Amino acid sequence: MNPQAEELNKTIEWQNEEVLHLLSNRGKRLFFPSRGILSQTAEARKAEINATIGIAKCEGNRPLHLNSVKKHTSLEPEELFPYAPSWGLPELRDRWAGLLLEKNPSLEKKPISRPIVTAGITGGLSAMADLFLDKGDLLIVPDMFWGNYSLIFREQKECEMRTFPLFLDGRFNAEGFGKAVESSGKKNVAIILNFPNNPTGYSPTAEEADRLVQGLAKASRVVKRMFVMVDDAYFGLTYEEGLMKESIFTRLCDLSENILAVKLDGATKEEYAWGFRVGFITFGIKKGSQKLFEALESKACGAIRAANSNASRASQSLLLRAFKEEGYRKEKDENFQLLKERCQLVRRILEENSKYGEEFEALPFNSGYFMCVRLNNRNAFEVRKLLLEKYGTGVIAWNDTDIRIAFSSCRKGDLPKVFENLYSACREA
Repeated sequence: MNPQAEELNKTIEWQNEEVLHLLSNRGKRLFFPSRGILSQTAEARKAEINATIGIAKCEGNRPLHLNSVKKHTSLEPEELFPYAPSWGLPELRDRWAGLLLEKNPSLEKKPISRPIVTAGITGGLSAMADLFLDKGDLLIVPDMFWGNYSLIFREQKECEMRTFPLFLDGRFNAEGFGKAVESSGKKNVAIILNFPNNPTGYSPTAEEADRLVQGLAKASRVVKRMFVMVDDAYFGLTYEEGLMKESIFTRLCDLSENILAVKLDGATKEEYAWGFRVGFITFGIKKGSQKLFEALESKACGAIRAANSNASRASQSLLLRAFKEEGYRKEKDENFQLLKERCQLVRRILEENSKYGEEFEALPFNSGYFMCVRLNNRNAFEVRKLLLEKYGTGVIAWNDTDIRIAFSSCRKGDLPKVFENLYSACREA
């Protein structure tokens, strides 16, 4: 094992031995190469002559570049063309940390790390899989989950993915979640929580969130260690009163010294910048120290460095500029209101057309981008195909019984037709 990895492992063990035992075999071996090219380049940054970094510069010492690229953006060459640090641009990391506190006031004075920039939330999930999951390890997810989890955790890492029913009597199944964790039979358990949920567009109420946390605390008496990934891809997009407004991460980051939580969020949906591929990783654990978090950050950055080196500097620079724009918050609120109106319109359409109950029922939804319907005695894949071919309407068949509808990408005027077409296709299928 590399001495730098051994050094990080010792630091983690001294700060919290349980976190060391949560690390996968690869996680124990990972480190950020602080004594190699990158650190030597950093040391030479202010040197009179700098022949370290592997980029090309013009005679004026600015990044050599093509004007056919540069002319399409107002970003300066220094903001656009050089590599970004594997950790992310320092100013962006600090700005995101500040935004986390604005959106989640209860994080104030809680033990959390400085956010690390990743190549989208998928990049963050992949890095966490590297750090914390070995072949055969257990990952608990709800039965309605984003399909990329399977690709990352089941196919790549060969983990056992065990599900629990997301809903019970039209509400979040907090009891089922707690039992799934408590009865796992494992010393270490990994968990993914995703609210608003993809595909259902559901967020727990404040009371349901309380029961979720209570179930996890109860399970911690049986399960020795837990690693909880909070996938906050759709954070903030909650459209009804009484819902949990802050991230569930705020309740987990100081719940127990045996529960390591990580918040995975980013610009993808929160800033309406899907193609930018800028996500963030933030760790939290009860009594977490700066040394512990720095060691975990170093290992996470080692995973990032090994996989894709760093996230796009251009995307990070554009976000930083946007955060400083006077109209930034107003524009975000306008987008939020549009999505809220679409979600509310879907609810009205379903309430005003009782005939739809003959063919399908809506699963609970109140947030995010999506909602799902469960078909009555119809195959979702067959209905989807007929809906596309005959009615020119595209939806996602999530499984044999459920269809996901992205109201986020539909014009308000088209939403009534979506459900009328779905009803007709169901009757014909």
